[in-house]
Amino acid sequence: MNLLLSEEKSVQLAERIFSSDLDFLYDPLKHRIEIFPVENKNQKESPVYFRLPITVPAPPIPADWQEKTLHYIILLIQSGQCAVGYFEGKSNPDHKVFRSYMVRKKQGKSQIKYLKTKGKSRAGSRVRLGETVEFFENINGRLKEYFETYDIDMVAMSCSKTLIPYLFNSKAETPFDKKDERIYKLPMHVNTPTYEILLDVQKFLLKGELMYEEKEENFLSDFGKGIL
Repeated sequence: MNLLLSEEKSVQLAERIFSSDLDFLYDPLKHRIEIFPVENKNQKESPVYFRLPITVPAPPIPADWQEKTLHYIILLIQSGQCAVGYFEGKSNPDHKVFRSYMVRKKQGKSQIKYLKTKGKSRAGSRVRLGETVEFFENINGRLKEYFETYDIDMVAMSCSKTLIPYLFNSKAETPFDKKDERIYKLPMHVNTPTYEILLDVQKFLLKGELMYEEKEENFLSDFGKGIL
């Protein structure tokens, strides 16, 4: 089960978790807290996951956290299309959508996957491969602009494992590496990246999210009283 929370309620719940006697762990890659409810006589409760809003820092949350504006990038990449934007708190000063001819129309297969099975001998394949190279160079060019212009705190990213090597091995160097601690793996399915989808992702990330099994409702009802 899932429950979305406002920024205010998310902060209240995070502070309650941190000040409680519950066992919990914080996962920076997913920006979420894993809570371990106390066992009862009948059964062992399942973990409860609480994803924090992207604008809320990791616990313990400092009292002055609202005085600092989070500077972050949302990067959404699929075969042939990318939406990337720079965000300051809840605003979006800049964005860009890139498109490329990377998909074989008849088969609906990306050129990258096709190369693994059929090679690149045909002219159409060479054109698509060339556009693939340019596609990732353009993405990294825009990312470099953001990193050179702003102090980036986080990169919220959705990119398939197939495309990751093309991003980080591009001639235009990516301004962060695969293991950069600022990378935040998006906890959601992303449709074809457009500007509208980019904003939808941001709206989702600005909310907190509780993920739990139905049997944990009583625990959450008691623990989150006055918040949930």
